[in-house]
Amino acid sequence: MNARAIPTIFSPHRRAMRLLRAARRAVQPGAARFLAEDMVEDTLERLAFLRFEPARALVIGDWTGTLAAALRARGTEVAAPQGFDLEAPHPVGGHDLIVVLGLLDAVNDLPGALIHLRAALAPGGLVMAHFIGGQSLPALRAAMLAAEPERPAARIHPLVDPRAAPALLQRAGWKDPVVDTHALTVRYSSLDRLVADLRDQGLGNALARPAAPLGKAALERARAAFAAQADADGKTAETFEIVTLTGRRSLAGT
Repeated sequence: MNARAIPTIFSPHRRAMRLLRAARRAVQPGAARFLAEDMVEDTLERLAFLRFEPARALVIGDWTGTLAAALRARGTEVAAPQGFDLEAPHPVGGHDLIVVLGLLDAVNDLPGALIHLRAALAPGGLVMAHFIGGQSLPALRAAMLAAEPERPAARIHPLVDPRAAPALLQRAGWKDPVVDTHALTVRYSSLDRLVADLRDQGLGNALARPAAPLGKAALERARAAFAAQADADGKTAETFEIVTLTGRRSLAGT
């Protein structure tokens, strides 16, 4: 029997390029970093709570470099490769800790990526993966629907519903799997500022078949719809749901 074909929703090349662009934009004054900073802080807090001091760690997707630096300061040997392919078997295994920041929302084969992460751990090793989840960006979604009310194009990624994540982790063989979420609310004076923040943080479009850019009239409708959601001070609240997956590889190495 042939294996089930995996739909190609995301472009691996576009996914890699948006991370590269984020790293380049990070040096610009005022570049947004709040999502990456939240994920890094959360990772370090969890490690401290668990009193887990890994000898070898693999950090994927940290375009700021801050997590790798913090772990190295604690004496951990850290690999932080660029252009890492989450949908292929990892070339090097035996890691005590693997952390993935903000990438699992844009992989075509999420179950396969979770299996590869487990396989790259040492027996008893720990994996943490953070990414934005399905309740994110409601104001942006509403603005995009208003921009093209008759035939809206696919402009925002389909996002993972965290309620489906526990079954995915069990299917991938993770031990002691935990899924939790928290939300960040950021207030924006304009749609353009929100879009700039998304690009700053490697959350630009990675769809394999991206829609054509919005025309001038549609863009103005989107801006107006976003502004219409504003509070009395003229700022619109946008929500980012951050999903965190944690789990281990069994001590037997299975």
